[in-house]
Amino acid sequence: MKHIVADQVVVTADLFDREPTAAELAAINMEMPVIKASIELLDAQIIAIDRTPTELDARRIRRAHRKVLAARRTLANTAATHTAGVGA
Repeated sequence: MKHIVADQVVVTADLFDREPTAAELAAINMEMPVIKASIELLDAQIIAIDRTPTELDARRIRRAHRKVLAARRTLANTAATHTAGVGA
Protein backbone atom coordinates (compact mmCIF):
# COMPACT_ATOMS: atom_id res chain seq x y z
CA MET A 1 0.00 0.00 0.00
CA LYS A 2 1.37 3.38 -0.97
CA HIS A 3 0.80 6.31 1.42
CA ILE A 4 0.10 9.72 0.00
CA VAL A 5 1.91 12.42 1.99
CA ALA A 6 3.22 15.91 1.35
CA ASP A 7 6.73 16.13 -0.05
CA GLN A 8 7.55 19.27 1.93
CA VAL A 9 7.39 20.25 5.55
CA VAL A 10 4.63 22.67 6.38
CA VAL A 11 5.86 26.19 5.74
CA THR A 12 3.60 28.09 8.12
CA ALA A 13 4.34 27.97 11.81
CA ASP A 14 1.99 26.07 14.04
CA LEU A 15 0.27 28.01 16.81
CA PHE A 16 2.37 26.22 19.42
CA ASP A 17 5.67 26.70 17.57
CA ARG A 18 5.93 30.43 18.11
CA GLU A 19 7.39 32.66 20.80
CA PRO A 20 5.04 34.58 23.10
CA THR A 21 4.09 38.04 21.93
CA ALA A 22 4.91 41.18 23.88
CA ALA A 23 1.28 41.40 25.03
CA GLU A 24 1.35 37.81 26.30
CA LEU A 25 4.60 38.43 28.17
CA ALA A 26 3.13 41.60 29.69
CA ALA A 27 0.07 39.66 30.84
CA ILE A 28 2.26 36.97 32.42
CA ASN A 29 4.36 39.64 34.11
CA MET A 30 1.23 41.32 35.48
CA GLU A 31 -0.01 37.97 36.90
CA MET A 32 3.37 37.03 38.40
CA PRO A 33 2.52 38.18 41.99
CA VAL A 34 -0.55 35.91 41.95
CA ILE A 35 1.52 33.03 40.60
CA LYS A 36 4.22 33.48 43.27
CA ALA A 37 1.63 33.76 46.06
CA SER A 38 -0.10 30.60 44.81
CA ILE A 39 3.21 28.74 44.82
CA GLU A 40 3.85 29.89 48.38
CA LEU A 41 0.39 28.64 49.43
CA LEU A 42 0.99 25.32 47.72
CA ASP A 43 4.36 24.97 49.46
CA ALA A 44 2.74 25.63 52.84
CA GLN A 45 0.05 23.04 52.12
CA ILE A 46 2.60 20.46 50.97
CA ILE A 47 4.61 20.89 54.17
CA ALA A 48 1.53 20.10 56.26
CA ILE A 49 0.10 17.33 54.07
CA ASP A 50 1.85 14.30 55.55
CA ARG A 51 1.46 15.14 59.21
CA THR A 52 -0.97 16.72 61.60
CA PRO A 53 -0.68 20.48 60.99
CA THR A 54 0.78 22.38 63.92
CA GLU A 55 -0.29 25.89 64.87
CA LEU A 56 2.72 27.21 62.96
CA ASP A 57 1.65 25.28 59.84
CA ALA A 58 -1.88 26.65 60.15
CA ARG A 59 -0.56 30.21 60.46
CA ARG A 60 1.72 29.72 57.47
CA ILE A 61 -1.20 28.45 55.37
CA ARG A 62 -3.49 31.31 56.47
CA ARG A 63 -0.78 33.89 55.75
CA ALA A 64 -0.13 32.40 52.30
CA HIS A 65 -3.87 32.28 51.59
CA ARG A 66 -4.18 35.97 52.51
CA LYS A 67 -1.28 36.78 50.17
CA VAL A 68 -3.06 34.99 47.32
CA LEU A 69 -6.26 36.90 47.97
CA ALA A 70 -4.40 40.23 48.19
CA ALA A 71 -2.52 39.53 44.96
CA ARG A 72 -5.75 38.58 43.18
CA ARG A 73 -7.44 41.73 44.47
CA THR A 74 -4.56 43.89 43.26
CA LEU A 75 -4.60 42.17 39.86
CA ALA A 76 -8.36 42.63 39.54
CA ASN A 77 -8.12 46.30 40.47
CA THR A 78 -5.24 46.83 38.04
CA ALA A 79 -7.11 45.08 35.24
CA ALA A 80 -10.23 47.11 35.96
CA THR A 81 -8.21 50.33 35.87
CA HIS A 82 -6.59 49.41 32.55
CA THR A 83 -9.94 48.41 31.06
CA ALA A 84 -11.62 51.62 32.24
CA GLY A 85 -8.73 53.69 30.91
CA VAL A 86 -9.01 52.16 27.43
CA GLY A 87 -12.68 53.05 26.96
CA ALA A 88 -12.38 56.58 28.34
